[in-house]
Amino acid sequence: MERTQRFTVEDGDDERLDVLVARRLDMSRTLSATLIANGAVTVNGAAEKASFRAEAGSAISVTSPEPAAHPVLAEDIEINVVYEDDHMMVVDKAAGMVVHPAPGHWSGTLVNALKGRGQALADSGDEDRAGLVHRLDKDTSGLIVVAKSEVAHRVLSKAMAERRVSRRYAVLSWGHIDAPALTVDKAIGRDPNDRKKMAVLVNGRPAKTDFVKLARFDSVELLRAHLHTGRTHQIRVHLASVGHPVVGDDTYGGGGARRIVALPPKRHFLHAAWLVLKHPVSGELLDFRSVLPMDLRTSLVAVSGMPELETVVDPLDFLGFYAVEG
Repeated sequence: MERTQRFTVEDGDDERLDVLVARRLDMSRTLSATLIANGAVTVNGAAEKASFRAEAGSAISVTSPEPAAHPVLAEDIEINVVYEDDHMMVVDKAAGMVVHPAPGHWSGTLVNALKGRGQALADSGDEDRAGLVHRLDKDTSGLIVVAKSEVAHRVLSKAMAERRVSRRYAVLSWGHIDAPALTVDKAIGRDPNDRKKMAVLVNGRPAKTDFVKLARFDSVELLRAHLHTGRTHQIRVHLASVGHPVVGDDTYGGGGARRIVALPPKRHFLHAAWLVLKHPVSGELLDFRSVLPMDLRTSLVAVSGMPELETVVDPLDFLGFYAVEG
């Protein structure tokens, strides 16, 4: 069995055909090059070489073997649902949970847990991503929106694309940023040397993050990050690109000194704490806030030297995370 995938070349996709296909379809460059060599990739209906650079607006068609089917199982996994109605729900995801099934993680994901609740989920065109409107990294905790109805999925996806959903993250970064606020506006794409990573690339997809400094400590700072776009690993890549990687981020250079910051293994200090959006059907403004998880609270106490953070209801609120809309 074969499948054909199609996409349109976007502005800024000025890269070799093998690199472009690998990035857009999330496959290895080796597989991409093999498909091109075998004539399975066409640009506006014509086969091209791996080194060919397609113009914006060009139609790319890729025919490849159908991947082996992996049924998405319904699993009895406890999740923290903070809001739910007939059209949507908001889940406060724990760190360590993968959002959807993928190679190496065919079970134990958020989608498996959602199916295990026996409820309807919007058809996103891919059973592995049923109901999902956006994603969080495995080791990032916090709020994620799930669509239960088709209308909710359509409206919420459009709102995400048009940047009408406000997503703000609490992040601890290494070092000190000079200014009280910082905007990083750098395109991000798949790292050509390691397809499991992302990188700042001239020919990547546009990405913009605003950072506001909330507190400065000896070796780290607490920031509020506001996403304007939703690229994979965006906050982590942007902070690493300015020399202030996320504390605990082994992938992008911030994973050292875990004892100093009191973080457990394979955990970075990044939490999707604040989500504001309009209900996809009623239009009601919804405001969701997630209290800092205990592992990150412990880390914040350790780096700040502020024992009072152990007992306040929400350390983020105490430190002014929600005080300013910027």
